[in-house]
Amino acid sequence: MAEDLKIISSTDKKDQYESLLPQIEALISGEDDLIANLANIAAALKEQFNWFWVGFYLVKENELVLGPFQGPVACTRIQKGRGVCGTSWATSEVVIVPDVELFPGHIACSSASRSEIVLPVYHGEEIIGVLDVDSEYLSHFDDTDEFYLKKIVNFIHA
Repeated sequence: MAEDLKIISSTDKKDQYESLLPQIEALISGEDDLIANLANIAAALKEQFNWFWVGFYLVKENELVLGPFQGPVACTRIQKGRGVCGTSWATSEVVIVPDVELFPGHIACSSASRSEIVLPVYHGEEIIGVLDVDSEYLSHFDDTDEFYLKKIVNFIHA
């Protein structure tokens, strides 16, 4: 696949995701390197949605360690159960936070981040990391984001 994505300028999130899904799937199909695929997924999401920060944390020796991302510098290590990422990992659930300042134990890697969505990434039954997306706007993420981002993390093969 060509490295250029077809960016859709629709203001409808569903349309944007519907256009992006097959492009991401094609981009990473046939590539076995996890890091390369995570890097391309993060770049594609950042390019399409222009979110403040999008990236992955990977489970290494019982903590989350910063992986491929797009955006400003980030926290390097997160303990299980700490912050939004650690909570998603500990509970094995998607966490949507409309206002990060109201989330107990939020880890402020950047004061510009206002809302967040985090999804566990699986290899079989085991969580191998999380997809973390931050926005500079309050209440930016919803069920539509959860639905489509789940589809994207399901493309990932460790």
